[in-house]
Parts: sequence; structure tokens; C-alpha cells
Amino acid sequence: MRIHCKVVVIAVCFGVFLLLYFLGGNAADDPLLQEVAEEEEEAEAKKKKDGKSSRSPPEPGRDVAAKFAKKSVARAEAKPLGGRKEGRAINGGAAGVNAKSKRRGNVARPVTKRKWAEEVMHLAVVACGNRVDETLAMVKSALLFSHKRITFHIFAEDPLAPQFEEKLNQWPRSVSAKFQHRIYPITFSVGNADEWKKLFKPCAAQRLFLPVILKDVDSLLYVDTDVLFLRPMDDIWSLLKSFNGTQLAAMAPEHEVPKIGWYSRFARHPFYGVTGVNSGVMLMNLTRIRSTMFKNSMIPSGLSWEDILHPLYQKYKNHITWGDQDLLNIIFHYNPECLFIFPCQWNYRPDHCMYGSNCKGAEEEGVSILHGNRGVYHDDKQPAFKVVYDAIRDFPFEDNMFQSLFYPIQSKFLDTVNTLCGRIPQVFLKQIEKTMRKVFEDKVVRRVRPHK
Repeated sequence: MRIHCKVVVIAVCFGVFLLLYFLGGNAADDPLLQEVAEEEEEAEAKKKKDGKSSRSPPEPGRDVAAKFAKKSVARAEAKPLGGRKEGRAINGGAAGVNAKSKRRGNVARPVTKRKWAEEVMHLAVVACGNRVDETLAMVKSALLFSHKRITFHIFAEDPLAPQFEEKLNQWPRSVSAKFQHRIYPITFSVGNADEWKKLFKPCAAQRLFLPVILKDVDSLLYVDTDVLFLRPMDDIWSLLKSFNGTQLAAMAPEHEVPKIGWYSRFARHPFYGVTGVNSGVMLMNLTRIRSTMFKNSMIPSGLSWEDILHPLYQKYKNHITWGDQDLLNIIFHYNPECLFIFPCQWNYRPDHCMYGSNCKGAEEEGVSILHGNRGVYHDDKQPAFKVVYDAIRDFPFEDNMFQSLFYPIQSKFLDTVNTLCGRIPQVFLKQIEKTMRKVFEDKVVRRVRPHK
């Protein structure tokens, strides 16, 4: 019996010994803890040698844990990712992003996608009647020079929708990757739809309802179908950052010279400023428009954008000539603090040259956006405008831009120098030449530049 008791006691003691051994051994085998323990011993030995000692004993585990954490971080940063292919994330999340960033020397892909989504520009156009080709030329001009992706919001009569789909789907994949498009029917949220359609040109009043329809869009550039971009859309889009705290839309003056301006001579209703504004190119912060109460001559407390349109039309419908543009002028006459005015080169029309050159900004910087109203793209009254339109309309996307776009414009423009608008060719050519030079530098010069 005594022998059995002794055997049991010895077995228990041996088991306790093994347990302590393994617990202590595992801790000692960890290289991080070994380094921490060795540093602790070296520091203590040095203190004894110098005749110094700790003022108070450290709390068990605190210093070890702190040093262990520091060592872990240092090891994690210095240790190569063994056993994994380069570029794969470790444990996902931040570790994967950091690993990619260190290897490739650029921003990790997920971050790039979020940034890309934020940079999409929105452009709206309203097309009715025979405006499909004209609209497509405008869309093409925006894509040729712009850098950021664009979402096109195309409002069209029902018979035109399949035509737009067919044409846009025929464009090369390299082009279609730069944009997406959405096609909407012509709709008016208040009042009589037939009246709105006949207000001026067919469907032109649709632009008044963009803040109401596009509720998920924060900011938007609206242009008429007869508009052509001669420089990146990104440049006018950046003007949104120039808005002050009250401004929510931007337009160019209808005219530069009051004594020959239409509004200053003939208008029978209130209008903005001295010469009124032209709505063919209109930059809008839709979020601000939807949240603003607009002063008016009907209700002292103000009206929202959606609520002001129909009463305003009912009051002035017998006094307006240019339809929706006149209504916009009336709104901003009573709310001038809400409007940002950009220079005439951002909405350059025949009116700026057919009575003599009266857009100084275009003379100095060149035309940024060409607005061919009065039908000048389709007749011979202002061939300078028609030359630019024909060249952009006929340009095949995959051709050389310099040979098939810029040089034809440059050479054919020589035939227009004896016309009213063609006699100042630098106005039409300066900005597009600058844009072409930038395209050349980006696509050719930087690609062949030797690596240092």
C-alpha cells in the first residue's frame, strides 16, 4: 500500500514538472520573448555594474508585453511575406493594402476605385426632332479631350432613344470605356406637358426640370445639342469649386455689349444683370438648387425650384420670347446671389463675332466651348462654325487626331478668313491647338521619354 502511494505521488510530481517544463519551454522558445528576456538580463546586469538599481519593481508582464508588441510591429514591417505570391493581400484589409503599396509604389487598387468613382462628371442634353447627329457630335467632342469619366444623361423623344442606343453601341470599346449613358423620356413634373414642349424649341423646357428628375445627381453640366467642346470638359467642371456659399448655377452673359444685346433692348420681363444670361451652357449644383427657397414676385416667403416653375410660367407666358431661358433669367433676376458668371469663351456664339469681335476672353485664350446656335452648323452663313462641326462629326475615333482632326480644321479654316467670324481665326484655333498639344505630350512625348 505504501509503495502504491509513493508511485502515485511520484507520478503527480512528475506530471507537474512536465507541465511547468512545457509552459516555460514554449515561452523560452519564442524568439521574440527570448530577445525581450535577454535585453532584460543585459539591462539588469548593466545597472548592477554601474551600481544602480530599479527604483521600484516593475509590474509583472507590463514591460515584457510592451516590448513584445514593439518587436512584433518591427518584425511585421521588416519580415518578407514568405510563402505568398507578390501582390496578394495578407489577411485582407489594411495589411493587403500596405503590402501592395510598398511593392508597387502606387495607390492600392481599392482606393483607386473609390477615387475614380468620385471623379465622374455628369453631362445632360435634351434632343428632339432631327438632333441625333448634332447631339452625337457634342458627345464625341466631350470624350475626345476630357480626362475623367463622364455620365451622359440624354433626354430624348421616344423615337430617338433606339437611335442613340444603336449609335453609341457602335463606338469602339476604347471609347465606350470612358463613359456611360442613360436615356430618359421627355417628362414634365408639373403643368401641361404639351405647353412645356411648345414653350420654345421642341423639348427645350426639359432642362428646367433636371433638378427634379435627377435626384441622385449632385452636380451637372447642361449643354444644348449644338455645343462643341474644344478643351477638356474637366476645365469647366472645375468651376464648381469656384462657387461661393450662395451660388448654385453658372452661365455666361447673353451679350457683352448692352446697346446691341437682346434683353437690354427688347425684353418685357425681368432678367439677370445688364444683358441677361444664356442657358445653352449651364453648370448646376443640383443639391443646392433642390434645397434653396427662391425669392420671387409672387409669394413673399419664397418657393422651391419645383414649386416656382409653373406659377412663373403662368405669370409671364405672354411676355417671354426665349422660353425656358427667359424663365431662368427671371429667377436669377430676383436671386442674383445664386448665380456664378463665367466668361464668354465658355459659351461662344455667332453673336460674339457676327457684329464684330466682342468676346475679349476668346481673343486672349481662344474658344473653350463653341455654341453653334442659329443653325450655323448646317448652313453657310457662318462657315467658321461649320468647319469645326464637320471635322468633329466626321472624325473616326481610332484615327490619328492630329492628321484627321486638327489639320483639317486648320487647313479648311483658311477658306473662311473673308467671313465675319472667320477673320479672327486665332479665336477658333488657339484653344484647340493648345488642347492638341497637351494630348500629344500625354500620349507621345511622355511615353517615349527615356527612364532616368
